[in-house]
Amino acid sequence: MSRRRTAAVLAALTASALGIGAPAAPAAPGTPAAPAPPVVTRAALDPALVQGRGARVDFVEQEAENAVTDGTVIGPDRSAYALPAEASGRKAVKLAPGRYVEFTLPAAADAITVRYSLPDAPAGGGITAPLDVIVNGKNRRSMTLTSQYSWLYNQYPFSNDPRGDLLHPDWWITECGCVPAETTPAPVIAKPLRPHHMYDEQRLLLGRTYRAGDTVRLTVPAGSAAAWTVIDLLDSQLVGAPRLTATPANALLFGADPTGRRDSADAIDRAVVFARRHHVPVYLPPGTYQVNRHLVVDDVTITGAGSWWTVVKGKGVGFYGKDAAAGGSRNVHLSGFAIEGDVRERVDADQVNGVGGAMSDSTVDGLYIHHTKVGLWFDGPMSGLKVTRNVIADQIADGLNFHTGVTDSLVQDNVVRNTGDDGLALWSEKTADARNTFSHNTVQSPTLANGIAVYGGADTTIADNLIADPVREGSALHVGSRFGAEPFTGELRISGNTTVRAGTYELNWNIGLGAIWFYALDRSIDRADVQVTGNSFLDSTYNAIMLVSDWPVKDAYRIDNVHFKDVRVDGTGTSVVSARSAGSATFENVDARNVGAVGVNNCGSFHFPATGSEFSLTDFGGNDGGGTTGPWLAPWELPNTITCDDRPPVVTPPAPSRW
Repeated sequence: MSRRRTAAVLAALTASALGIGAPAAPAAPGTPAAPAPPVVTRAALDPALVQGRGARVDFVEQEAENAVTDGTVIGPDRSAYALPAEASGRKAVKLAPGRYVEFTLPAAADAITVRYSLPDAPAGGGITAPLDVIVNGKNRRSMTLTSQYSWLYNQYPFSNDPRGDLLHPDWWITECGCVPAETTPAPVIAKPLRPHHMYDEQRLLLGRTYRAGDTVRLTVPAGSAAAWTVIDLLDSQLVGAPRLTATPANALLFGADPTGRRDSADAIDRAVVFARRHHVPVYLPPGTYQVNRHLVVDDVTITGAGSWWTVVKGKGVGFYGKDAAAGGSRNVHLSGFAIEGDVRERVDADQVNGVGGAMSDSTVDGLYIHHTKVGLWFDGPMSGLKVTRNVIADQIADGLNFHTGVTDSLVQDNVVRNTGDDGLALWSEKTADARNTFSHNTVQSPTLANGIAVYGGADTTIADNLIADPVREGSALHVGSRFGAEPFTGELRISGNTTVRAGTYELNWNIGLGAIWFYALDRSIDRADVQVTGNSFLDSTYNAIMLVSDWPVKDAYRIDNVHFKDVRVDGTGTSVVSARSAGSATFENVDARNVGAVGVNNCGSFHFPATGSEFSLTDFGGNDGGGTTGPWLAPWELPNTITCDDRPPVVTPPAPSRW
């Protein structure tokens, strides 16, 4: 068959299977009464405050609380287990049946993403409910929202049952300040216990292109089964037509079913074998492909028509490189499709991640990964991986994890939202990760743990990221000697990042964390040169910076060789620096304002010797500003004055503004 005829046949196969025609002409602008001027944000911030930081994306974000609504704005609230706390910017709009929220498009768009929350079913398991999408007051489409992937409860690793008893009654809990199994009389623990992971998101193609100034109204139908629907935000974008590609390894030619009715795993496997033999890419045309197992990939390119058009969906779906012990995979390139999992509970032993295994000299680009356990989990040794321009949303655990011996790899321009554990992580368990860079990523609303976490390793760079709204037992940036990680060595560069509304309440310690926090648990953090340079810590709930060791090891481990330079702190609920460890750090050109408590809360390792705290601060100059108590780094606080106020009152800072 000629190349021209092959292209024509494949285009016809794709178009007939999906009913795709020519793009519709743009619609005339609507004229709703008094439309609200669009307010575009990034992580609920004025984009001017985060210019050059975070993922460079092709959509615009609008917060529901800035739109026109006849519903109720909820928040702000940063308390864990509350609906506003898990919303972007800690605010959202709650709609009863019949109510709406209306957005004005800031740019041309043919697709939207709605982040929302619905109630759980009384016994768990979620409900479904409709949402009407009305453009310009007349063009109506419908979405079916669900809470089947939301609402976790109880102690780690959590439960879907809101009525369940404690999973670990032999653990100490803050709810009673006791170990329930060892307490007489037995404490009464309110149910549901610790509800969290309350939000989800859904995407919708609008069927045509609408112009800037057109309105998108989200209305809860009067007969909705949901007592309420919370709308957090709307992302809008111009997706355009699907990418149609001519290749003899078109998955349709090998029996893949784009309607999703039949399982396509074997057909895609056949396409992969053919593609490897003939050195051509595999193409997944527009459609939904049911896949209920891992697709093992090695030395192959698999591309879709775009993540809005090509969806690979199923229970246990995942694209996996070979195990590192078997040599791993190389030269794998995945792009332009969505992975839709069906993970509703956290089982750490389950391999139900979107992308996994070992993939050296490979790329993962432009995927949308949704409802898997971990979006991308890589087990090394492996090297030379690039993970770029992906959207990773609504994961039960991490967004991405470089686990064990991942080297010389890049994670860039990814958006990670609503993970149930660390958004992005490097975990040097047993074998050190080395020479990796995480840059220009946006991480929003991890419901547990941290936005970006580094657990050991060598020569790591965390640069130009935007991290917002961590919810509990973690914060925005974390450097942790824990989980059996190898020591930090070489250089650790944390530069040019912005955090906002970070510094959460640590449930087990009953204290607030820093927006960036260093934690010496398994060993000292003292062998690496740690440079924290050019970062902005905005609207920190508690401290901007924390250095801490766990109480049982506070006399064994310390934190040293950490250097802060050219840092801006705009708003802290408590201090700029909280030192709860032995060790030392240097500060140069760290400017602060709107500080809620004394600038340095220096407890050291809690021995309070007459010689001063076990933690020393060195002033390299240019450390200006402060708050109600005066300069944040006053001479009397140096080098190791004990200024320990273990739980100072929180003073809510004003919203961040231009410096």
